[in-house]
Amino acid sequence: MRVSVSAWNDSQSDRELPSDRPPWVASALAAILIFTIVVDVFGNVLVILSVYRNKKLRNAGNIFVVSLSIADLLVAIYPYPLVLTSIFHNGWNLGYLHCQISGFLMGISVVGSIFNITGIAINRYCYVCQSLKYDKLYSGKNSVCYVILIWVLTLIAIVPNLFVGSLQYDPRIYSCTFSQSVSSAYTIAVVFFHFLFPIAIVTFCYLRIWILVIRVRRRVKPDNSPKLKPYDFWNFVTMFVVFVLFAVCWAPLNLIGLAVAINPKTIIPRIPEWLFVGSYYMAYFNSCLNAIVYGLLNQNFRKEYKRIIVLVCTAKVLFMDSSNDAAERIKSKPSPMLTNNNQVKIDSV
Repeated sequence: MRVSVSAWNDSQSDRELPSDRPPWVASALAAILIFTIVVDVFGNVLVILSVYRNKKLRNAGNIFVVSLSIADLLVAIYPYPLVLTSIFHNGWNLGYLHCQISGFLMGISVVGSIFNITGIAINRYCYVCQSLKYDKLYSGKNSVCYVILIWVLTLIAIVPNLFVGSLQYDPRIYSCTFSQSVSSAYTIAVVFFHFLFPIAIVTFCYLRIWILVIRVRRRVKPDNSPKLKPYDFWNFVTMFVVFVLFAVCWAPLNLIGLAVAINPKTIIPRIPEWLFVGSYYMAYFNSCLNAIVYGLLNQNFRKEYKRIIVLVCTAKVLFMDSSNDAAERIKSKPSPMLTNNNQVKIDSV
């Protein structure tokens, strides 16, 4: 059932922060969010530019990496700044429409992230364990189609929230987000299809890859199997760490949601506020981690990061120097009366 705007506005007057919350909590949450936004935007823009600029990074697997970066950027550009505004104003004063858009985009980002991580895991599994079929499965055209499919499935997964009325403002986290207590059946379905099921697929893919990696290390791999190059190994490790961080950051929130859906009357009063708030902001923080992981573990990304940063800094210096040179030229430009032609004219007079 959809919530009317007037009913939503009336309900917000009853949603107040707990009176015993220390004042430093809002400052801490704002600091975490500001850091997340800055690193999220800067890092994921670096990722996208790196793949665009570096031929070694322009491959089928990294199409999903760029798609994942777009999902992470989505929350930093719109929902997180609105949450930050809510923290500064100690409440949501942006109205019903912005609340719904913010919650909807946050949902698209989260589901898009886990679906892209699933796509990356399947891609890595095919590359390592089904290498003979990989080029056919992940041609340029097919890879683009897979990414489009991921975003179509993401939209299909999120649209029901607009009709269930599950996107609501929660003053404890200063956010318009998915309400876990609106419908138990719907919350269980969301946790299963948006988290548990994708996590199971990703776990299966990486488990099979790890088995192959161990065999390679112990030299018990069959001779007719494709060799696992060092670069391929570190690429796999990088994406595995991205998956682990996502699972760790989002697991508490999803487990809380599952517990609330199973027995809301008993569980909701027993959940400490610090645990609830901490689980949300830990999940928010995840959006800025992937770009850092790429830079730390992937040599090609790290080198391209440095090139882009140096290029930007050099461009700034060159721009400043050229501006100063122009100013110097204007200052040192001789008076028109002192040019040769004018001197000739003056002498002739």
